[in-house]
Amino acid sequence: MSLGRLDSWKQQYYSTSGVVLGYALCSSLLAIINKYAITKFNYPGLLTALQYLTSALGVYVLGKLGILHHDPFTIPTAKKFFPAALVFYLAIFTNTNLLRHANVDTFIVFRSLTPLLVALADTAFRGQPCPSNLTFLSLLLILASAIGYVATDSGFTLTAYSWAFAYLITITTEMVYIKHMVMNLGLNTWGFVLYNNLISLMMAPFFWFLTGENVQVFAALRSGIFDPAAFYAVSLSCLFGLLISFFGFAARRAISATAFTVTGVVNKFLTVAINVLIWDKHASPVGLVCLLSTIVGGVLYQQSVTGAVSAPAQPKQLDIENNKSGSIGGGGDDDFAGESDGTGKLISR
Repeated sequence: MSLGRLDSWKQQYYSTSGVVLGYALCSSLLAIINKYAITKFNYPGLLTALQYLTSALGVYVLGKLGILHHDPFTIPTAKKFFPAALVFYLAIFTNTNLLRHANVDTFIVFRSLTPLLVALADTAFRGQPCPSNLTFLSLLLILASAIGYVATDSGFTLTAYSWAFAYLITITTEMVYIKHMVMNLGLNTWGFVLYNNLISLMMAPFFWFLTGENVQVFAALRSGIFDPAAFYAVSLSCLFGLLISFFGFAARRAISATAFTVTGVVNKFLTVAINVLIWDKHASPVGLVCLLSTIVGGVLYQQSVTGAVSAPAQPKQLDIENNKSGSIGGGGDDDFAGESDGTGKLISR
């Protein structure tokens, strides 16, 4: 191998390794950072709006700098995209409130349940064939593990699980709807991210007034209770929301779909491990076993459906799913993602 080719290979190797490492770091930390952010800054509507602003502005600026290309924002396309953005907003809204009232482990368990509901919805509403035996068994393992987790959750509250089921329904609706509708608009990945976040940002004030959060925020501003810790937590959450979109998209291009899926699974295990190590907001030992079982079920499910998507359609669908991760709800594009995770969720989903 010539010296020039060796240098080129090394450069490509380190570039790919850096992208994968960046994606793994962002994906495994995002749910924990979002939990920390909502703990320090207890205004979920404003928090997600700041994330939408960061993501939309980031895509716009990077597009102006020529670093990426996104479709232009037009009113006719925005009108067609609005229903999907509304469902996406509701998914992120319920996700944020889930993290507000429950621990990260509960979020991962319910996020892992989405393949089961998506498979049922695809069969019932989109005319897809029934799952294979291996797919059915993997979904059954996910369901049984989730039931075991709920049964052993010492932190069970009606409020937390109400938000959990609301999140599960909205994120499933979003995934099925995006497969059915949004892909027909012909947007590229970053165009999808721009539309999703910008339209969601426009909707945010309506939900502030609907939930009464605007009163709480104005009261907090008058009393001056915002502290530096909240500022840093929100800033970190917004930054990671943008970074995971970049690294997720770059990693999808740099490595194979199988390697990307394996990375996503490892990220979930890292999230669980980090969550256990850094604070006491996590499940019991039995709950953690059930949580890990849901992840294993997710691995089996992914293996059972690999190759089921036709080659021409797969890249476009995976690109779209990859970029749901940049929101508060996202755990990465594997959730798309979630990841993504969450998540359009650039967005986290």
